[in-house]
Amino acid sequence: MSEGGALAVGAGYGGSEITFTVVMSCLTAASSGLILGYDIGITGGLMQMESFLQAFFPEILRKMSNAQQDAYCIFQSQVLNAFVSSFYLACMLASLVAGHVTRTMGRKNSMLIGGLLFLAGALLNFAAINISMLIIGRILLGAAVGFTRLSAPLYLAEISPARWRGAFTSTFHLFLNVGFFMADVVNYSTNTIPRWGWRLSLGIGIVPAAVIIVGSALIPDTPNSLVLRGKADEARASLRRIRGPAADVDAELKDIIQAAEEAKRYASGALRRLGRREYRPHLVMAVALTVFFELTGVTVVSLFTPLLFNTVGFTSQKAILGSIITDVVSLASIAAAALAVDRYGRRSLFFVGGVVMVFSMVAMAWIFGEQLGTTSGMPRGYAAAVVVLVCVYTVGFGVSWGPLSWVVTSEIFPLEVRSSALGLSGAIGGLLSFAQSQSFVEMLCRFKYGTFAYYAGWVVVMTVFVAVFLPETKGVRIESMGAVWAQHWYWKRFVKPVPAPAKQSDGPA
Repeated sequence: MSEGGALAVGAGYGGSEITFTVVMSCLTAASSGLILGYDIGITGGLMQMESFLQAFFPEILRKMSNAQQDAYCIFQSQVLNAFVSSFYLACMLASLVAGHVTRTMGRKNSMLIGGLLFLAGALLNFAAINISMLIIGRILLGAAVGFTRLSAPLYLAEISPARWRGAFTSTFHLFLNVGFFMADVVNYSTNTIPRWGWRLSLGIGIVPAAVIIVGSALIPDTPNSLVLRGKADEARASLRRIRGPAADVDAELKDIIQAAEEAKRYASGALRRLGRREYRPHLVMAVALTVFFELTGVTVVSLFTPLLFNTVGFTSQKAILGSIITDVVSLASIAAAALAVDRYGRRSLFFVGGVVMVFSMVAMAWIFGEQLGTTSGMPRGYAAAVVVLVCVYTVGFGVSWGPLSWVVTSEIFPLEVRSSALGLSGAIGGLLSFAQSQSFVEMLCRFKYGTFAYYAGWVVVMTVFVAVFLPETKGVRIESMGAVWAQHWYWKRFVKPVPAPAKQSDGPA
């Protein structure tokens, strides 16, 4: 194997096909991304919605009407930071227990728990009369996402045919962006409603919650999860449904049982096992990919997009409209990534996206540095250029780190540490999101345009990391991932040699 190049390991099982069951199950599981996208989108819009600010943050409204106010520092508020970041802190803490719950109760039940928690949080936020109720509601919402962001990509990776696993797993990020779009449309409609428009924005969160609750109650659990919990007969029936009548179910079930038996040998202490030498590649990737995802600058252009557009001079309504435009661009780029990821591979898309993101971030740093004054908005032409550059960044992120971070982290771990590794990854992601949501407005106020250069530098670092250390996993069966690491130029010194099985086909091309 070349450095990080594609590995010719078994691609699937003879005669398997894309069935109606696997499509509907994957789409239902992927819809768990709705709640994360909806919350981020709604929160970004609320932070510059007049009815919301009037009810909870009147001091920010006073800053917005002050002609002498530093444009970079309008939204500087510790209480506002606490409102935003409490969600990510809860997400981090929930991720620490979600791995165990997902392992012992199943992938679909973990998604169901997430849906119920999000429903409770949405109802509490809708009825909020003070900032404390809002923050408690945000904590419930964050806990919900802590469960679904782990279990849904794992479900997708385990149930998808190997040849199309990248496309199916990337649908989680697609639905996440559908949640963005849904939230921005709702915010655009409620922004002009005086006094109670914010309640409607928060209350409509019950809709994506209901989709997840109903959907997760109807779909089958993954064969991997069923076998791991000692339900081999149910796993066989599940495989027959999702793979189709022509699939070699016995061969796939045999591989799953073998992986599950290995996992049961180490049922306790899975998180501690990640510290052992043979799991060094998995530990590094669990940490590095999550850290890099958070340092792409996505926090800047998702949660704070309406705030950014407001900062450069757009009205509240136009700022939300700008977010809707970026949502449409994001959905298109993610759809393109889903079509390309299993044809061109994960690494190629990481490289393309990295170049695009660095260009757009550097360009935004220059425009903000040259054109944004401290007491007035940005000239109209340059403000429009910022919108275009945010869209360009969105394309780069949408074809690379956006969907691929979910794809790669859900497929590279062996079954015995998969839930624990994803739980660790989710906890790290929640912690970093918490830190960034606490610090971004402060960074924008203190570092100004240097904030964008900071993120551009990190994208350069992560692109080099992918080039050197991330192996290509296109078309590799999830049970055969050990051979990927065993044949990688660097990681082979850590893992035990794994014989590569004979290459098989998922059916006719």
